[in-house]
Amino acid sequence: MAATRGGFRVVLIANQREEKDSGMKVAVTDSGFADLQVERDVLAGLDVEFTAAQCTTEEELIDQLSEMDYLISQYAPITARVIDKFDRCRVISRYGVGVDNIDLDAAAAAGIAVCNVPDYCIDEVADHALALLLDLTRRIFPAALDVRAGGWKFPAADVSEVKVLKELTVGLFGCGRIGNAVAKRLLAFGCRVLVYDPYADDDQLNSSGVQATGLEELLAESDVVSLHCPSNAETRGIVNAEMFGKMKPGSLLVNVSRGDIVVTEDLIQVIQSGHLAGAGLDVTSPEPLPAGHPLAALENVVITPHFAAASKKAIFELRRRTAGAIAAAIRGEKLANIVNGVDGPRQL
Repeated sequence: MAATRGGFRVVLIANQREEKDSGMKVAVTDSGFADLQVERDVLAGLDVEFTAAQCTTEEELIDQLSEMDYLISQYAPITARVIDKFDRCRVISRYGVGVDNIDLDAAAAAGIAVCNVPDYCIDEVADHALALLLDLTRRIFPAALDVRAGGWKFPAADVSEVKVLKELTVGLFGCGRIGNAVAKRLLAFGCRVLVYDPYADDDQLNSSGVQATGLEELLAESDVVSLHCPSNAETRGIVNAEMFGKMKPGSLLVNVSRGDIVVTEDLIQVIQSGHLAGAGLDVTSPEPLPAGHPLAALENVVITPHFAAASKKAIFELRRRTAGAIAAAIRGEKLANIVNGVDGPRQL
């Protein structure tokens, strides 16, 4: 199906690719938005053919979108195999901070610029991390469920399960923009905040009120460990049985970064054993969790469906800036936030 809106042709992908001769071809590989009006508004006035797809596999990407000049992507797997077939693609712009669904090395080797939006949801994710932490320490979720079921009892069998935040030591594994925002919130609650970030300046961290430390010390001393690092070859699976074994008995885990940083099977085992008292997760691996997954069955685990970044303002800015990178490239402007080391759009 094709229609003309805002001065350019929109092509909606169903089961077959619909090809039209026009200017540059721009595609949204996938998205969770009700419509793509924000993106269309950003690209209005440019000579582009706009394709809206919902590709979830390599095969769908290759079959439907391999002739695109520019891509906007959310979760679609843009792997080396996919990139090899996209011989016209100049720029990939991703909705979000993380770019772990894109093979950055393959894109760089092909000369394709990959852009992200690194600073659009800092407050939202920081607030969500605190919400999960407070839920775990105050036992809000199980108490609310009990009241809904008709009960009215103390939320924990052992009063020691209910914590006072200012009495806790919270360890931040990673302290970029979001980690720093979480640290400020924790300091306002009166927490002792430890930070492990091998890429941060320790003196600068210490001057902000937190305590820079080594990973071993952070794990051993923290009542709560909160993850704020990207998903990459260095961090995938780093939070595993070995790391859990070094965490303080009875401690808690919070993850609002990426699910594959944590080995899910190891997390389940360490909570079932009682070594960890619980976890608050906005991200999981796999994602979404299949129905009946054992992680979701654990009573002391709170899981939200990867929406920490959500707010009306944040989502609008995310969409505007993601599409804006494509518009800038088409206009020949210098691109901001290229994350894979290339100088600019691919030259064909």
